[in-house]
Amino acid sequence: MRVKIINHSHNPLPKYETNGSAGMDLSAYLKEPVTLHPLERALIPTGLFMELPEGFEAQIRPRSGLAAKRGLTMLNTPGTIDSDYRGEIKCIVVNLSNEPQTIEPGERIAQMVIARYEQIVWQEVEVLEETKRGAGGFGSTGV
Repeated sequence: MRVKIINHSHNPLPKYETNGSAGMDLSAYLKEPVTLHPLERALIPTGLFMELPEGFEAQIRPRSGLAAKRGLTMLNTPGTIDSDYRGEIKCIVVNLSNEPQTIEPGERIAQMVIARYEQIVWQEVEVLEETKRGAGGFGSTGV
């Protein structure tokens, strides 16, 4: 599938790092480094604008290495970019570590997964079909 993209940054376009990769890394489009103190968050621009086909979304997710090594992750995860959005892709980065963390210009900060979706039409009913699980949730199936 081909997707139209505009790159206003100096960073290369996102790409799949391996044949089995589901996500592409997004890089920070910054003029200067941004330091996040513990529990501080910032909206980090990427300089990317895209046109997804109808029926697809882009999901913005944390990079596991940044989360594990530095405590940097994404809020609103996964963030959804709808097919009719034409604004700049930005990432809500939060520092969950106990030390300040600096994001450098061009640093890979998130990953983006393109996924198919369907819209539904609600059908209001009085009763739902029974299942073995029923209303059990929040740990009801065991440890």
